[in-house]
Amino acid sequence: MDLGSNQFTGSIPSEIGNLTNLEMLSLSFNQLTGSIPPEVGNLTNLTGLYLNRNQLTGSIPSEIGNLTNLEGLYLYDNQLTGSIPPEIGNLTNLTWLGLYNNQLTGSIPTEIGNLTNLWNLKLHGNQLMGEIPESICDLNIDWSNSNSFNITNNQLCPPYPSCIEEYVGEQNLSNCEGFVELWGEYYSIENTTELNLSENGLTGSIPPEIGNLTNLTGLYLNRNQLTGSIPPEIGNLTNLEWLDLSGNQLTGSIPPEIGNLTNLEWLDLSANQLTGSIPPEIGYLTNLERLYLWVNQLTGEIPPEIGNLTNLTGLYLSNNQLTGEIPSEIGSLINLTYLRLYINDLTGSIPPEIGNLTNLTQLFLNSNQLTGTIPDEICNQGDSSPSLSNNQLCPPYPSCIEDYVGEQDTSDCP
Repeated sequence: MDLGSNQFTGSIPSEIGNLTNLEMLSLSFNQLTGSIPPEVGNLTNLTGLYLNRNQLTGSIPSEIGNLTNLEGLYLYDNQLTGSIPPEIGNLTNLTWLGLYNNQLTGSIPTEIGNLTNLWNLKLHGNQLMGEIPESICDLNIDWSNSNSFNITNNQLCPPYPSCIEEYVGEQNLSNCEGFVELWGEYYSIENTTELNLSENGLTGSIPPEIGNLTNLTGLYLNRNQLTGSIPPEIGNLTNLEWLDLSGNQLTGSIPPEIGNLTNLEWLDLSANQLTGSIPPEIGYLTNLERLYLWVNQLTGEIPPEIGNLTNLTGLYLSNNQLTGEIPSEIGSLINLTYLRLYINDLTGSIPPEIGNLTNLTQLFLNSNQLTGTIPDEICNQGDSSPSLSNNQLCPPYPSCIEDYVGEQDTSDCP
């Protein structure tokens, strides 16, 4: 019986269940409302049930499971709610199951795996949630063909069965345990070990939820347009080995919680608008090899705890507003090859401990307010042509560098 593509309104009468000899019932493409009457379960000779493209509401009646001769069940494009009844697993002759574009909730029943004759399964555009049962892999469907299988735009949670994990499409994971939403994408707390979103056009602030990705070893958010402060929750990422937030518009101070990241080997916060002082907790990062804090608006003194970072090969603090003296503890950084402290407001004399840095290839102390005489120990450090200009350093200069001192304000020299 084909009554499709008319303009029928109202509900499907329960008396439809009296038509027990029906083999095909099509009421599709009408304007029918109300629920699917449970009496439809009396139509045990049906091979095709077409109720698609109406305005039907309510849940799919469990009695649908009586229709064991069904080969095609078409309920898509309605407003059906509730869960998919497990009795659907009784329909072992089904080849086509279309429930898409409804408001179905709950999980996909395990019994779906009974439908071994199914070659077309479309459940997309609902609010299905939870995990997808492994039994779905018992179906003989060409998963890669979107005309045969579509489950996108639901709320289905990983891990996904291996047969379909490449084909689940977009899912809303906001209600899934073990996932974090960052900039509109979802990341597994357990499985995300590296997050590289550099040069990705990201805006807004770094969400504190990033601190939930505790298995991260690499976090790259550099060269975006991120604003706001660095969240203290970043200190939860204790497995981090590489943190790059450079080239953004971050403001505020460096959180002391950064000192929790004791596995860090690379820390780059350069080219932002960070203010405040360098936290002494930076001294806990004893595995650090490179520290980039240049091109910010940092103030205060270089903390003596910097001397704990004995694995450092590069220390970049230039283009800030740092004050005070160069701490003598800098002489502990015997692996340094790059020391850049230029364009700050550093005062006092160059500590003789600078001579311990025999591996230096670049020593840039220019454009500060350094005073006094240059210690002879500077001849022991590795850079034979250091940049010392635009300070207030007084002669006589050590012979090894007298050709490289450049312009100095000697007006206060004796």
